[in-house]
Amino acid sequence: MPDDAATVPSAWGELARATTTLTDGEILVHDWYAADTAADGGPELMLRATDPVEAAALLPRLAAFFADPAGWHRRATDAVVAELSERTPTAEELADAARDLVLQTVEVHADGEVVLHLDDSCGEHLLDGYWPAVRFDMSGAAVEVTVEA
Repeated sequence: MPDDAATVPSAWGELARATTTLTDGEILVHDWYAADTAADGGPELMLRATDPVEAAALLPRLAAFFADPAGWHRRATDAVVAELSERTPTAEELADAARDLVLQTVEVHADGEVVLHLDDSCGEHLLDGYWPAVRFDMSGAAVEVTVEA
């Protein structure tokens, strides 16, 4: 196995270089390491790196998320509601979003920024096929909300 395909051990499981096998058998190697913790009730984890040493260097940012996952999730859902609302959201709207926008992926970038990808579990917040993503800076502040497809 080439070095860039080596796994990265973490407290949340082994992260492996992400690949996709096409129908013709060709294997695409992606520029990130990933682990799916859904079986344990957790999100997919992504480290945006192309070798195991770079990926391992991002584990402290992942640990910062796991030190307070509920707090990160709530800051993300509050940011989504604030961004998509035309007025100041009510406490009930913020609570509804916190319940309905389920964390799907935690993505850590080489610069230390963290992006949380959320799924609209009830289909009432976003159109089908779209999901919000919230980017956090090194201080843990939400700095950008995007809607992805």
